[in-house]
Amino acid sequence: MDPEVEDIRVAVSTVIFSLRTPRPGDAPAVVLPLVKRTRDPFEGLWALPGGWLGACEGLDAAASRTLGETTGLAPSYLEQLYAFGAVDRSPTRVVSIVYWALLRPEEVSDVENVGWFDAADLPRLAFDHNEIVDYALWRLRNKVGYSRIAHGLLADEFTLAELREVYEAILDRKLDPANFRRQVDTSATLIPTDRFRTGSHRPARLYRYNRDVELADRGPLSRSPETSVR
Repeated sequence: MDPEVEDIRVAVSTVIFSLRTPRPGDAPAVVLPLVKRTRDPFEGLWALPGGWLGACEGLDAAASRTLGETTGLAPSYLEQLYAFGAVDRSPTRVVSIVYWALLRPEEVSDVENVGWFDAADLPRLAFDHNEIVDYALWRLRNKVGYSRIAHGLLADEFTLAELREVYEAILDRKLDPANFRRQVDTSATLIPTDRFRTGSHRPARLYRYNRDVELADRGPLSRSPETSVR
């Protein structure tokens, strides 16, 4: 075997998206957790959570394991994103299999050495992780248009206003409430409940997603254990 091939290592990293409201009354923003590196290369810089792929480990299993070890988080949705393998992305030859995940706000917890950042305003990250986050955001914004992926950021029951806020946070633009309601009504993905959310405004009906519809259609491989949704 070519000795140069033996020097290639495989890592697994994950971009985890969640929502956070900066202050009461503010619109939610897309945020993600980063881990501060404690050794070279890039000591002191923030990076995506991840780690090395084990010799007898599947990719999905490695993604779940490294997330648990570095952040303690267990996302509601986990999907393989892309492979990043530019020759100069690391001082040594490393190919990263990157996943992206969704985490509901109530599932977020604070862990030592983990910081939460606005996805639209990141500092300089280690390796090519800024590029990876940009690609994951692009993928999320495209997917929200043709799947019910937004449910990965919502509670089991929600109002249409809460659902619209998720779309607005992902797309980074305001949506017309009336048009949004019409689009939702014709999508056949939501089921109205007989419950309402009360507050300072008039009661708002709570909805839930039709669980017969997948969060996202990932093709014929979606039935494989290695590509299952967490």
